[in-house]
Amino acid sequence: MAQYLIMFNDEWVPDQTPDDLRTKSATSHALLDEMKAAGVFVYAEGGIDASTALFSVEAKDGEPVFTDGPFVETKEHLGGFTVIEVPDDEAAREWAGRIAVTLDWPQEVHRFGSGVEEIIERQAQGRE
Repeated sequence: MAQYLIMFNDEWVPDQTPDDLRTKSATSHALLDEMKAAGVFVYAEGGIDASTALFSVEAKDGEPVFTDGPFVETKEHLGGFTVIEVPDDEAAREWAGRIAVTLDWPQEVHRFGSGVEEIIERQAQGRE
C-alpha cells in the first residue's frame, strides 16, 4: 500500500458563495466518510490560504530562526489536501477523480516515497 497526497492550490478554486462552500463542505465530508468506510482515508484538511500563514522558520548556524513575516511572495497557496493509502496509482486516480467532481475544481496527486533511498533514486533518474 502506498500513500498519496491529493491536493489543490487555493488559486484553482473559482469564486464561491457562502452557500456554495457549505454545500461543498457537506458533499466532501460525505466522500471522506466513504473513504473512511473503504479504509483508505489517512488525513484531510482544507481552508488553507495566504491568510492562514503564521510564521516561517529556517536554520541559521544550527538553530531555528522564526519570522512572522513578510512571507515569500508566491502566486500559489495550498488550499487543501487529502492523504489516502491505497494499493496503486489507479485507486488513487479513482479517489482523486471523485474529489475533483465533488468539489468541482482541479486536484493534483503525488505518491509519497517510501524513504530517502527512493527519493535519491527518483532525483537521479530525473537528471538522466
